[in-house]
Amino acid sequence: MKYLAKIKYLGTHFHGFQVQPRGRTVMGELSQGLRMALGAECKVTGCSRTDAGVHANEFCITVECDGATVPPEKLPVAVARYLPSDLALYYAEKCDDDFHPRYDVISKEYLYRIKNCAVYDPFEYGRAWFVARPITEEGLLRMSTAAKHFLGKHDFAAFMSEGSDVIDTHRTVHGISVTKADDLIEIRISADGFLYNMVRIIVGTLIDVAFGRRSPDDIPSIIESKNRTNAGMTAPPEGLYLNSVRY
Repeated sequence: MKYLAKIKYLGTHFHGFQVQPRGRTVMGELSQGLRMALGAECKVTGCSRTDAGVHANEFCITVECDGATVPPEKLPVAVARYLPSDLALYYAEKCDDDFHPRYDVISKEYLYRIKNCAVYDPFEYGRAWFVARPITEEGLLRMSTAAKHFLGKHDFAAFMSEGSDVIDTHRTVHGISVTKADDLIEIRISADGFLYNMVRIIVGTLIDVAFGRRSPDDIPSIIESKNRTNAGMTAPPEGLYLNSVRY
């Protein structure tokens, strides 16, 4: 049977999703838990390769396990006892054998959370980027204005970190928003796909815009340059979530 399942996890203590020779990974923990729950080796395929420290509210996977007889609706409960407290499989359904969780994606949404306050909140450790300098209403407006330039299909090479072997750096951004409630700023970006550290670099660039280090009107020329050194050099390490996936 082939399952389409949804998981969520706190990425603080994971070295990303994909199995690595060293380090604890989401895929590694999942594979072990599923093997114990189903009594057989399972092939786990993810919708994305999240980096170390990235969290997920809705991360989609497929699970292929020969001879599995557990009904999809019972899989979450069956595997729950074998998973750690920072990882949960909370939904499953049967899917077609040719379905692929990565290549059949229509869009993904990433959420970046920023705590904009003078005193750090320990309950947000690893879950938000702490920015002590106040971001004014004018700064938020500048961020929102700049964000609109990312909409549509562009070559986002300027917003990709080194170390990626991706050849086609074109992506289509379907939506982007900047909102603030009290001292929490949320930046949501949905697209048909993302480059390595693309969301982090976009967020860093928007913060530069907020503080007047760049103009909102600089964004088109940065995109057109296809040069990483022209985008914001700050790639914030914390606060990134894969928020949802749509097929």
